[in-house]
Amino acid sequence: MRLARLARDETMATFSQRIGVSVPTLRAMERGSQTVAIKHWANAFWALDRLADLAAVLEPKESVLDLARRAQRPHRQRASRRQA
Repeated sequence: MRLARLARDETMATFSQRIGVSVPTLRAMERGSQTVAIKHWANAFWALDRLADLAAVLEPKESVLDLARRAQRPHRQRASRRQA
């Protein structure tokens, strides 16, 4: 994100104001902090015209139908360890 911001020749103050976060929050985002709210990431990707990149990250790996089918499968149980 930092490289994209710099390619647009925007300062941290300007870009943080555009996406509605403080400069320390933007700094945390550029470091890859996982504590920043997803809405701030979405605003940043939108401001950089990179929403497609965010969509690829958020895309579910399994469909809802696949998840439901997996939940309904019987669970295998181990045989008990009996002592002879």
